[in-house]
Amino acid sequence: MSKIMLGLMAALLSVTSMASIAADQREDIHASADQVQPLLAGMKAPVFELRDVNDQPFLFQADQFDKPLVLTFFRGGWCPFCNLHLAEMRLAVDQLREMGFNIWFISIDKPELLLESLDDPKIGYTIYSDASLQATRAFGLAFQVDDELFSKYLTYNIDLEKASGQTHHVLPAPATYIIGTDGIINFAYINPDYKVRLHPDVLLAAAKAYQDGADQRIINQRTQAMKN
Repeated sequence: MSKIMLGLMAALLSVTSMASIAADQREDIHASADQVQPLLAGMKAPVFELRDVNDQPFLFQADQFDKPLVLTFFRGGWCPFCNLHLAEMRLAVDQLREMGFNIWFISIDKPELLLESLDDPKIGYTIYSDASLQATRAFGLAFQVDDELFSKYLTYNIDLEKASGQTHHVLPAPATYIIGTDGIINFAYINPDYKVRLHPDVLLAAAKAYQDGADQRIINQRTQAMKN
């Protein structure tokens, strides 16, 4: 089995093991990253409002988009692992765009810091602010940074309140989704360990599977069998 397919299986297993069927608790702000209750493949993407780099509102309504979407939640431009991940994503962006995908990122940073705080502010990605937590909570990714960790971050010159413009001390568990034009999540990868991020090759494999309609294969086989 190829490393890409093993990675894809690991991605699916990691998100499945974290999920809970208690949908009424999904939007809670959870005590830690390993307790989040993320949306999974097959579920409908929620509707919410974001802010763009010019602090203008943007209504996220996936079933109204004309292209499928690769959507990634990251912690903020202050996070070195996030910066490394955004840089690594360049290995997949051109191919994803050629395949017809939009590629968007969401961070807790306030609008004026979305690009300014990145290692490479000219990275060229579409990035939205979710300082209000609408998206992070709707996707079930929100967790609380405790007072001890918040204070520790300050010693590293990382001020979550300054970055977000809010006092909620909440971050998202880093996540990447593929969402179809019907608004249905086709692929989801969430890892509570912020140092572990989805490999571009795995993302490309998942995007190719979506493009090929691989998730419909059992339905298609059953339909064909009934015809015969």
